Amino acid sequence: MNTTPSKTTNPDETAAAEDAAAKDTETKDAPVTSSEAGDSATVSDDLSTQPEDEAADDGIADEDLEPDPFEAARHGVGAGAAAVVSAALGVVALTGAWTGRVAAERETLIGQIKTSGGGSAAQQISEIYGDAWHTTALVNGVFALLALLVGVVVLVRPAFGAPADRPQPAWVRAVALAGVALGVLGVLISAGMYLDLFVSLPSAGTPAGG
Repeated sequence: MNTTPSKTTNPDETAAAEDAAAKDTETKDAPVTSSEAGDSATVSDDLSTQPEDEAADDGIADEDLEPDPFEAARHGVGAGAAAVVSAALGVVALTGAWTGRVAAERETLIGQIKTSGGGSAAQQISEIYGDAWHTTALVNGVFALLALLVGVVVLVRPAFGAPADRPQPAWVRAVALAGVALGVLGVLISAGMYLDLFVSLPSAGTPAGG
């Protein structure tokens, strides 16, 4: 019966293997140090906050790109109001204002007082009627001139001062042009009335037998 010799184990190799196994076990069971834990927490915080920061930046960018509705509504308000005022003044210049009527009545009263003690027919016509007519024309001319000036200022305002972010609205220019046209027409009519170009003052007839 043949017998095989049993394999002999080297005591040094066995001790080395046991030491290596013990080191691996200590490494796996060793607690995590505070510095390593802090580094991992910092990395995780950076990863978690990065999308939020990007989202906040995107939100700010979107808000900057979107126009402000209140700012758009306020744009051109002052110029539009001035244009409407110009057109209104032009209409008043053509139709007459209560100030003109009051001034004309005042001149009529003054003429009646002056001629109450006597006077020729031509003097009464000039003092009572002519002065009131000329005063009405003068007041209407003042309103027409104001309409013209305000309309011109509205039209030429964008050419002066700091350049505007948006062009002047078309309706503002249209209303301002209407005010300028009415102002020019009112000035011409008032000048013709004041100079008696359209209708002359009545003249007293020559007395019979004179």
